[in-house]
Amino acid sequence: MQQLDWIVIGIFAVALVGIVLWVVKKKANDSKDYFLGGRDVTWLAIGASIFASNIGSEHLIGLAGAGASSGMAMAHWEIQGWIILLLGWVFVPFYSRSMVLTMPEFLERRYNKESRTILSVISLVSYVLTKVAVTVYAGGLVFQQVFGIDQLWGIDFFWISAIGLVLITALYTVLGGMKSVLYTSVLQTPILLIGSLVIVVLGLRAVGGWEEVLAICGATPVNEYGDTMVNLIRNNNDPDFPWLGALLGSAIIGFWYWCTDQYIVQRVLSGRNQKESRRGAIFGAYLKLLPVFLFLIPGMIAYAMSQKGVTINGQLFVLNTADTAFPQLVATLLPAGIKGMVVCGILAALMSSLASLFNSSAMLFTIDFYKRFKPETPEKKLVRIGQIATVVIVVLGILWIPVMRSIGDVLYSYLQDVQSVLAPGIAAAFLMGIIWKRTSAKGGMWGLITGFVIGLTRLGAKVFYTSVDTANQSGLFYSVFYETNWLFFCGWMFLFCILVIVLVSLFTRAPQPALIQGLVFGTATDKEKAETRASWNTWDIINTLIILGITAAFYWYFW
Repeated sequence: MQQLDWIVIGIFAVALVGIVLWVVKKKANDSKDYFLGGRDVTWLAIGASIFASNIGSEHLIGLAGAGASSGMAMAHWEIQGWIILLLGWVFVPFYSRSMVLTMPEFLERRYNKESRTILSVISLVSYVLTKVAVTVYAGGLVFQQVFGIDQLWGIDFFWISAIGLVLITALYTVLGGMKSVLYTSVLQTPILLIGSLVIVVLGLRAVGGWEEVLAICGATPVNEYGDTMVNLIRNNNDPDFPWLGALLGSAIIGFWYWCTDQYIVQRVLSGRNQKESRRGAIFGAYLKLLPVFLFLIPGMIAYAMSQKGVTINGQLFVLNTADTAFPQLVATLLPAGIKGMVVCGILAALMSSLASLFNSSAMLFTIDFYKRFKPETPEKKLVRIGQIATVVIVVLGILWIPVMRSIGDVLYSYLQDVQSVLAPGIAAAFLMGIIWKRTSAKGGMWGLITGFVIGLTRLGAKVFYTSVDTANQSGLFYSVFYETNWLFFCGWMFLFCILVIVLVSLFTRAPQPALIQGLVFGTATDKEKAETRASWNTWDIINTLIILGITAAFYWYFW
């Protein structure tokens, strides 16, 4: 890092502080305003926040690492603009009509209070196991690589960077609430896009162009069936990414993440009306097409540079590990000033991802637990309780990092592996609750419970068998809960949860039509239908078709 880089970082910090101070002056003393930004946010801020909240450390570190280790396999999870379109076109009307603050609250309206509590617990557990731990870990790794410091004051610089990132992010989240997160995302998104684009251009120039990357990665086999790093669709016997499992598993995880997860849906719930929310989702779907090119392909570029023996400024580029691909490119390729800008983009993305997570976690605990037992609590105290909950969630996530590092080789693979056991039960409960009027309260509740129990069992088996010698392990439990391919396990688990929901619903009392009015397909009133129809026009359809066309073209090119 040179002096010019530090000047750029300083300018960025001043701009960030200015936005936070402007938000703080508004004094969001109401919990609804603190958590949802007053529900008056425009499509531009919604779309930018969706992108910035999703593009966290799992992309800056994990997705580039996946590209360096397995090539295009993880692109299934990134070409998911079509699922965000489902959020905008299908789920926005339901969420808008219910006027809820959280996804568990939506399930309470559709099912019962028990379902709300169960989903809140699952969501908080998933935040600790994945999002907090992954983001904090990757943040520490990024800055350790970029600054090139191993220790400072006798302390591992990884932990100094990780804790520092948490403290800075927590400060502006606690002070500014949801509006702080939303409006700083507008600043962060273009910086991250430009910085990552520079990495791609300089990386391709250094390695000899895109054709050279395809040649090197295309000559690298990933299995015994003839597939290489550039193949998106792989043999169905591939041990890691069988094509059928990848298509189904990524869709299930994507549906849960984009359409039902509090972390993302909270962005859309901040819209002032259905029109703004839907267009924010469409804008976010456009942006979601970019990560493959901005983060996964740089990982492939780093791999190609290392394999080719590229020399940068007289030094041979050697890829240390897959997960260090992106920060190594930043530290090696970029000139002074541009490096500082990219560091700002990385810092912005990490902070946005963490800040959104902190806010969503605090909201779940405050609204779905604390306020239910103490409904008369003043709004100012609810905001304070949410801030305390944020601290607890962060501490638990940091404590999980050592366990996470022991069971996952590549960061992004670990993240998707854990999400694959948490997503099916939730996805099944939401899907059946919206498309089938007969789904009963007990059916939805037991679907959630079944998914959570099976998921924790699978995760526990993963932690246990990873820490012991498996040479002599056998039996049905070992075969099902440890040896089964993670993507096929996700698919079978999803189907099993749907089966549980259907069977329990058929043997329990059907929901009263008045209670599910507007929450299930075919129950909206004429007025509600008219309101939804008035919220979109021809341009929304055209943009939707463009996104679907780009997605289809991508699958064709990398087939």
